[in-house]
Amino acid sequence: MSQARALAPFAALSASYFAHIGFFNPYLPLWLKEMGLGLVAISVLTSVQSATRLFAPYAWGWLSDQSGERVKLLRYGATAALVCSLGLWFNLGFVGLLAVLMLMFVHTSSMMPMSEAAMAHLVTQGGVFDARRYGRVRLWGSIGFLVTVMAAGAWFEHRGMADFPAWTLGTLVAVTASVWWLPDVKEAPHHVAAPKQPVLGLLRQPPVAWLFAAMFFHVLAHIFIYVFFSLYLDSLGYSKTMIGMLWAVSVIVEIAWFFTQGRWLPLMSLTAWLLLAAVLTSARMVLTAGWPLVLPLLLLAQMTHAITFAAHHTVCMALISHHFPGPLRGRGQALYTVIAYGVPGVLGGLGGGALSNWLGLSAVFWLGGAMGVLASAAAYKVWRLQHPV
Repeated sequence: MSQARALAPFAALSASYFAHIGFFNPYLPLWLKEMGLGLVAISVLTSVQSATRLFAPYAWGWLSDQSGERVKLLRYGATAALVCSLGLWFNLGFVGLLAVLMLMFVHTSSMMPMSEAAMAHLVTQGGVFDARRYGRVRLWGSIGFLVTVMAAGAWFEHRGMADFPAWTLGTLVAVTASVWWLPDVKEAPHHVAAPKQPVLGLLRQPPVAWLFAAMFFHVLAHIFIYVFFSLYLDSLGYSKTMIGMLWAVSVIVEIAWFFTQGRWLPLMSLTAWLLLAAVLTSARMVLTAGWPLVLPLLLLAQMTHAITFAAHHTVCMALISHHFPGPLRGRGQALYTVIAYGVPGVLGGLGGGALSNWLGLSAVFWLGGAMGVLASAAAYKVWRLQHPV
């Protein structure tokens, strides 16, 4: 089978999964707002996804490493999430919504880590991570996100937010179909095929510890975009169509990066790109907080997404693949999800909700700028460890 044909099912999964995320994450806060929930309740419900990332990805990653059945686990997770999403059609109140979202995210929060782990051998050549091949798969996720963030914005602008559950069902049907297209290849169970290797020991190594610190603060800054950006723009009078377009700008440059990253990444070391992404993150947050009504500056801030998210994501995948090879692959990807997305997501969602309720929505982006500075300091340490004086 050709490389392109082997990667096609993974590209389809990336496209459908991020098509689901592309409408769900930006518009979930607006749907909850239209249901009459307050800012604190919205921040709690939007933080559920991150809360499940504290435990679910590592549990699924451990199970997939032990059994080798990554594809079967993906199929189960997608199908279960689809069934759970039916609960969004009912008026369940705050506690009921919390339970439905929790069940959905327990099954979807580990899908990308397991997919990345299953795909790893296809995007590695001679033991080296192939950024060009990985980018050509991952860009389909960005395309899926772009299509739904724009289409859903226009749809909700004209029809209101009542169709949110239908969009959820439709996109999860696509995700489920994609995982059933994946080739059902079972890997050798690593508890038999390889000697035991301590994951916590790796985390104590300075390059790995500082890498996770840099990812933690970097993603924490971005959580404020993911959770509060739509609410922020809505409070400033932007239409849902314009909100979708501003999200789309960031995804367009993301697609451009993933398509061409094989040309740009060799210009600097991976750790140098990590540092550049962190510095630009701080600048992005300051522009968003300080000049949100100056459209050219807001567009510029969104365009930095090519580096602050896309380049950063590829660099993290390459560094995780380097530090967690072979039998540690699934758990390495899961740790990335837990430490870089789960913990920051909970802290950013809940803390950001309390802060914005107290000082206004712009305050969370000023805080994001500070988190970008901390990410830059940690990324500089990672770079310095690779380039000692």
